[in-house]
Amino acid sequence: MIAYLAKRILLLIPLMLGITLITFAVVHLAPGEPVEMQISMNPKVTAEARERLKKFYGLDKPLHVQYAVWVKKLAMLDFGRSFAPDNRPVIDKIRERIPITLSLNIISLVIEFGLAIPIGILAAIRRDTLFDKGMTVFVFIGFAVPTFWLALLLMYLFGVKLGWLPVSGLHSLGSEAYGSLRWLLDMAKHLLIPVSVAAFGSLAGLSRYMRSTMLDVIRQDYITTARAKGLPERTVIFRHALRNALLPVITLLGLSVPGLIGGSVIFETIFAIPGMGQLFYGGVMARDYPLVMGILVIGAGLTLIGNLLADLGYAFADPRIRHGQGS
Repeated sequence: MIAYLAKRILLLIPLMLGITLITFAVVHLAPGEPVEMQISMNPKVTAEARERLKKFYGLDKPLHVQYAVWVKKLAMLDFGRSFAPDNRPVIDKIRERIPITLSLNIISLVIEFGLAIPIGILAAIRRDTLFDKGMTVFVFIGFAVPTFWLALLLMYLFGVKLGWLPVSGLHSLGSEAYGSLRWLLDMAKHLLIPVSVAAFGSLAGLSRYMRSTMLDVIRQDYITTARAKGLPERTVIFRHALRNALLPVITLLGLSVPGLIGGSVIFETIFAIPGMGQLFYGGVMARDYPLVMGILVIGAGLTLIGNLLADLGYAFADPRIRHGQGS
């Protein structure tokens, strides 16, 4: 198991280099340049000034040289400086925004898996009942309704029409003077609609996926044998069937890790939440290469870590995999 883990960790290094190489090339070859974006509204900028800006940002060098310089900085955990007028270090901008995005997406993820797993189990156990049919309708609605449209609808209903909840930002004006409890309640009110919308679409699909895997497991021979031995149904389901049914869900959980950073661009833009999604969107629109690459590298790292955690979760949930790796 330890040898397998060490091998997988070592493989992450060339994988990360390959991902950054492709990403760097795609980002720089996309239409539009940072210098042009900055001076497009100023017709008085001369060609000499344009060249000075390119040299200042290091864009006058060949692409492979730019990549080599960027990788050298990355090895020292230096993401460079933003091309924005403030010219701040990218790591500082990310550090300011990442707690907000992580909090938003972790809460959504906990709600998704915390509700989807029991719903899927119950739908599988009570197959073809009213509950199962109701969940099927819920799944169809979840897949059919565009999340951005649902977000706007809830904003209009609860924020504009009823006035129960705020529709943008994280805090109300003057919240700095609130006590700790009131401050947390105010933030919870601001996050209620975004978190609900973020969890809704994934909850529908995940619960159906859990139902499908649970149905496959409870049809296995060893489940029939366990029931024939007279074991209580609760023991059969939660002790014998659930662990194997969770294996595909563990994969989905591992693949959800990158979404903790990059999966909230739409929601943060709609609800004006100052997180990583909004920062990434602004960076793409401004062709802020260091900022975009910094966020993409973090997302790629989380993707690789998520895959590794999924494999480890497989080994933990299924002893056959663990013993096979250890041999």
